[in-house]
Amino acid sequence: MRVSIIRRAHFNAAHRLHNQEWSDEKNLKVFGLCNSPNYHGHNYDMEVKLTGETDPVTGYLYDLKDLSDLIKAEIEDRFDHKNLNLDTEEFKDLNPTTENLVYVIYNILREKIAPEYDIKIRLWETARNSVEYPADS
Repeated sequence: MRVSIIRRAHFNAAHRLHNQEWSDEKNLKVFGLCNSPNYHGHNYDMEVKLTGETDPVTGYLYDLKDLSDLIKAEIEDRFDHKNLNLDTEEFKDLNPTTENLVYVIYNILREKIAPEYDIKIRLWETARNSVEYPADS
């Protein structure tokens, strides 16, 4: 039986969207308020969706407690209450857009979750704006 499970998580982080190769004027024009030199923050909500075949013995697809612990250790502890630009290795040279953040999160979890599970990450930057990776084709 092929099913999906979804675990929700939350973290808060600050960032500044900025391209070092552009002028301040161009950065402001492209990124607007997200280009503030003093940074700004978001209360990110996230869904991690795993899809695969249930185990015929346990009836589980994946133990949700294990998934919760993995998300806490690998994502929440890494990014919560951090300045993504200054406090994380992942964004030292990568603009911390929500698109880039969801891709980074996916790759972190993909390394820790067995390949027989499909993974999809949805990350909300605001209550109205979210990004999903991988995208449906």
